[in-house]
Amino acid sequence: MDSMRGRLLVATPAIHTGPFSRSVVFLLDHDGDGALGVIVNRPLDSEVDDVLPDWADLVNAPVCLFDGGPVAMDSALALGVIADIAPPVGWRQMAGRVGLVDLEGPLPTHGEFMGLRVFAGYAGWGPGQLEDEIEEGSWIVIDARDEDLVSPQPETLWREVLRRQDNDSRFLTTYPDDPTAN
Repeated sequence: MDSMRGRLLVATPAIHTGPFSRSVVFLLDHDGDGALGVIVNRPLDSEVDDVLPDWADLVNAPVCLFDGGPVAMDSALALGVIADIAPPVGWRQMAGRVGLVDLEGPLPTHGEFMGLRVFAGYAGWGPGQLEDEIEEGSWIVIDARDEDLVSPQPETLWREVLRRQDNDSRFLTTYPDDPTAN
């Protein structure tokens, strides 16, 4: 099995309810033990300043917490895309220039990150579960771009990543939010 670490999972209309409906998930880890990722297109109403005041000036717009997924919503993790400099202290590479940031470590300085997001919770799958969901057509696996993870308009990310595909998956962007009201 090839690892999908560092790629995006884009929900298809087969997932029409729940936390994964029209979601875009960045996979932080994927191996024989399962998969772990964060939903990158679900901003929450909570401000970063409310839970991590020291970090509020370091995250990029929108300056809010993101719903990372339905698991451990009472915990936070940060994802940072490093700038073209040496990785900062407390950053652990996940894929390319994307990595986890230690929220209990030293604060990074301005300019160390191209973008930084804080997530409440994460998404997780047991062994073989994600592969089964992909096989049944619930997810499309797409290469991630650094800018996908720190988009200033995360609400439009689902359509944006599908539109840039050179196959029929781009037509999913025309699928109505509620097919019964079509």
